[in-house]
Amino acid sequence: MAAIGLTTVPSDFGPKETMDRLEAEIKAVGMTVFARVDHAAGAAAAGLPLRPTELLIFGNAKGGTPLMQAEQAIGIDLPLKALVYQDASGKVWLAYNDPGWLAGRHGLGATIAPNVAAMAAALKAVAAKATRSP
Repeated sequence: MAAIGLTTVPSDFGPKETMDRLEAEIKAVGMTVFARVDHAAGAAAAGLPLRPTELLIFGNAKGGTPLMQAEQAIGIDLPLKALVYQDASGKVWLAYNDPGWLAGRHGLGATIAPNVAAMAAALKAVAAKATRSP
C-alpha cells in the first residue's frame, strides 16, 4: 500500500550502495547532508531485527527558506528526508515526501509553486541517479 504523498522508487542496487549513491548525488547538486540514520543498526542495538533501513536528512537553505517564509510550519517537514529500505522480498526502495504534497499539506500558495516544482525536479533527478544503472 502506497502512503499518501510518498514517492517510492525501486533501486537497481543494494541498500548500502543505493544510500551511498544518493548521498553522493545530494552533495553533487550542492545540498547539505545533515544526518544519515541507520535504523537497522539502532534496532540491532536494541536486540530487535530490522531489514536494512536507512534515512538521509538533507537540504539547501536557498530551497527551503522561501517555503518557510511562506509558511513557517513547513519547517516540521524540512530539511528533506529520504529513506532507503529493503523489503521482505529483498527488493530495495528509495522513498521521499513529494514536495508538492508537502506544499499542499501546509497550504502554500501559487507564489511559491516555482520553488516547489524546482525542489520536486531536483529530488526526482537525484533519486533516478541513485537508483538506476547508467
